[in-house]
Amino acid sequence: MENSTTTQKIIGCAFKIYKKMGFDFLESVYEKCLLIELSKAGFHVESQVPITVYYDYEIVEYFVSDILVEDEIIIELKSILKLLKIHEIQLVNYLVATRKDIGILLNFSQDKVEIKRKIRRLSYL
Repeated sequence: MENSTTTQKIIGCAFKIYKKMGFDFLESVYEKCLLIELSKAGFHVESQVPITVYYDYEIVEYFVSDILVEDEIIIELKSILKLLKIHEIQLVNYLVATRKDIGILLNFSQDKVEIKRKIRRLSYL
C-alpha cells in the first residue's frame, strides 16, 4: 500500500524535472522525463497503461493512463496553464475503473508544478 513517502518521492521527481525543464514542453516530454526520474528513484513504472471500463461485465470504454507506479499509484500528467475540475474527475474515473486507491494529477504549468492527490472513496467499491 502507498505511503506518504512514496507520494513525496514522486512529487519530488516532478519538481526536479520542472527545475531542469521549465514550462512549454508537450505532456509527452514531461512523461518521458518522469519515467526516467522515477526509475532512477527505484520505482517500477509503466507508461500508457490501458484501462478498461466495464458495465455489467461488458466492456463499454477504453482509456489510457499516463503512468502507473509500483502497480499502485496512477499518475495523470498535464502541461497546461491551469488544471480544471474535469482533469480531477478524469483521474478519479481512472481510480474507480482500475480499483486503485491513489492517484496524483501533476500539471507542469507556466508558473509551477500543480499537484492534486486523489483517493478512491469507499463508496465506489
